[in-house]
Amino acid sequence: MKKVQNRAASVMLIAFLCIAGLLLYAYRYVNDGGDWVAFSTSVGLYADSTGGGKIYDRNGVLLADAQGRTFSDDYTTRVANYHLIGDYEGRTGSGVLSWLGDDLLGYDSINGSYQLSSPTLQLTVDSRLNNVAYAALAGRAGSVQVVNYKTGEMLCLVSTPGIDPYKVENVVEGTYINRALNASFTPGSVYKIVTMIAALSEVKHIYDRTFTCNGSVLIQGIPVNCTGIHGNQNIKEAFANSCNCAFAEIAQLIGSKDMTEYSKKLGMTESHRLSSIPTLKGNYESFPDGSIELSWSAIGQATNLTCPYSMLRLVSAIANEGTVVEPTLIGYEKNPKTERMIKTEIAQTMRDYMMNNVVRNYGTGNFPGLQIGAKTGTAEVGDGTDHAWFVGFLDDENHPYAFVVQVERGGGGLSVAGSIANKVLQAAVSY
Repeated sequence: MKKVQNRAASVMLIAFLCIAGLLLYAYRYVNDGGDWVAFSTSVGLYADSTGGGKIYDRNGVLLADAQGRTFSDDYTTRVANYHLIGDYEGRTGSGVLSWLGDDLLGYDSINGSYQLSSPTLQLTVDSRLNNVAYAALAGRAGSVQVVNYKTGEMLCLVSTPGIDPYKVENVVEGTYINRALNASFTPGSVYKIVTMIAALSEVKHIYDRTFTCNGSVLIQGIPVNCTGIHGNQNIKEAFANSCNCAFAEIAQLIGSKDMTEYSKKLGMTESHRLSSIPTLKGNYESFPDGSIELSWSAIGQATNLTCPYSMLRLVSAIANEGTVVEPTLIGYEKNPKTERMIKTEIAQTMRDYMMNNVVRNYGTGNFPGLQIGAKTGTAEVGDGTDHAWFVGFLDDENHPYAFVVQVERGGGGLSVAGSIANKVLQAAVSY
């Protein structure tokens, strides 16, 4: 009798494992089936030129024809859109040809195959704007992103150096890395946006506090130097001055726990997905309360690393009263995915403060005709060079755009990245 019971138990266990396996397969099939088909067929499909669809920009400009293994006839368009589109060999890890293969192949989860007819894939990106951004970067390594923060439509996505997919030769190191999505950099003062949101949310009476800057402040007996002498400031003035002394003190008021929590909550340390394309996580290290490292981390230095795409989501949320509409590369969605990142009142305050930055310190004349809110960053790398950042949004109902410009070892945030942003945004509002 005991032997029969053991056999019955074994049969039940096997049956349970079979059912569990089938359920797991069904789940994976529904979620990943398109990727399986795209992966298993893309090499042969693209290599044999027997199928695959065409990729267009938002205005109907042909960017790639997978069936013919071709790209745009225009050289600049090919190079400027290289990281966005990718190539048929998968050299860059973020291209549409690699990650959106199920859409391009017309994958059907019911019959488990792709369509025999060649579908088309129309992206939200404006290739003209990508061309402008590519020219503005002028051969420097960096990236430019512009998104409609109301609809989530990605309008501009450029990483440099670019490459002509027809002529893969003399490739510079790092060319295949998409610096907008798959790289992270020392953020410098643009990280003060994260610190500000944490302070406004968690520090009592923050609006009533005064922060004094005499050019440096001692933390653990070690000086934190500032770029100027700002005297007595309130929180809004400290943000406009990007005062290291004030933010060194603000970091200690926030504390390590909340700085770490807000870095995660605001998406700085998380990987995201742009229409299935994964982005790189950033890094924020938790340092002890009272330490100088905590102060430097809140200033955007220490061991901080930030992916430009994560910063784009954050400034989009600020512009959109605290809610990020998840960016997309594939058309406008009637019910786009959204996430509440910041309390409405905090987001509204940050909008006001970032608009004030431009009026008070950056100069509205540097951005003629643009109602712009922004934050600069000149991030010290440690080898005598600086990453240049300029991030923000347009307060414009007709052009609700958020943007991030980052230039690797580019120099000053305002003079370099700010200038690029102005060129791209001027083109964006004119199209």
